[in-house]
Amino acid sequence: MKMSRMKTIPVLQLSESNRAALRRHFLALTPEDLRLRFEHVICQESLLRYVDSIDFDSDAVFGVFDENLELAGATHLGLRGDAAEFGVSVVPGHRGEGIGTALFRRSLEYARNHAVHTLFMHCLKENAAMMHIARKSGMEIVLDSAEAEAHLKVPPGSTASLTRELFGERVGLFDLALKSHFLAARTIAEAMAEAAGKIAHPAG
Repeated sequence: MKMSRMKTIPVLQLSESNRAALRRHFLALTPEDLRLRFEHVICQESLLRYVDSIDFDSDAVFGVFDENLELAGATHLGLRGDAAEFGVSVVPGHRGEGIGTALFRRSLEYARNHAVHTLFMHCLKENAAMMHIARKSGMEIVLDSAEAEAHLKVPPGSTASLTRELFGERVGLFDLALKSHFLAARTIAEAMAEAAGKIAHPAG
């Protein structure tokens, strides 16, 4: 089932336990994807160094897991006092499903509830996905010859925004548990089918 057909896309805040999944996520991106994400060509060594340097306590990292428990999309919200920088990536095969927008909305909710006054993006002007999110969310965009910077004034948090954040996190945890259950069941079923096939058609 395509995620775009779902009413909501479950987004989970990531922690140290998800660092390996985050590495696999970035390694699944093409060199061009990485150039657009980081605004320059980046080698694998630098990419992994970036992932290993993420501090899950001082920043906020969010992800959307697919049916194989791999990160279909991830965002790193770099917190800098009362400002936060938003960066997002979605792997090929899961684009056009609204994952980037869901990650932005979850990041904005987090920003509201953690005293962030300004949310900003910095990207290459040719990064169509980021530009789409910026325009769709009503961000103020400043363009130069090659780059774009977008800012959004973050409204203060409220009881409603705190409730939405807590509910969203619970939905993300439930979604991950459900997908883990289905993946385990599928793995067992495939192993049993393979074993049955070997019994029915023994080698030699």
